[in-house]
Amino acid sequence: MNARLAAGAATLVLLVALTGCGAGAPDGSDVAPSPSATNASPDDTASPTPSPTPTTTAVALPTDCRAILSEDVLSQLGETPLNDAAFGPSGVGDDGTLTCIWRDPRADTTGLVTTVSRMNRGPALDMLNALVANEGFSCFTPDGGTRCEKTWQDPQYPVTDGRTLFWRDDILIDTIYSNLAPTGYTSSIIARLFD
Repeated sequence: MNARLAAGAATLVLLVALTGCGAGAPDGSDVAPSPSATNASPDDTASPTPSPTPTTTAVALPTDCRAILSEDVLSQLGETPLNDAAFGPSGVGDDGTLTCIWRDPRADTTGLVTTVSRMNRGPALDMLNALVANEGFSCFTPDGGTRCEKTWQDPQYPVTDGRTLFWRDDILIDTIYSNLAPTGYTSSIIARLFD
């Protein structure tokens, strides 16, 4: 076994061992931590472990970008345009995936894109594990699912960028943002879909 393979195997074993040690977000909000806070130590990072296969009926994919958000989150988004044609396809796709693009075409960087799609447990676990192992994401298990997130300094502008993913019951909520992170955004979508 070569050194790279051995190191990868050791990392995977460590991540699996830490599954039960991950801590949830202290306040449950989506406020992005400072870029220095994204360098989590091994004690702060858990391997993603999607919840058990659902025993209830399948959750329907949403069809309305505004309906999946609370009034509070919508008020934080204010006048930010939704699904402007300048950013390409959005709304409900042929496979039922919902893409929501909150961004003003006049802005250089401020905006967010959320995709809500179906993803089976195996592929979801593989993807989330890869984000932890290869890109330094932190994961925890709130709201009956698995949530992974990371923030970083934008390479061109003095703003924070980030990505938050949540998987539960074969539904993946994936949000990539730059300088726009409404408090409770992902939690609002989770509540609308699963509660």
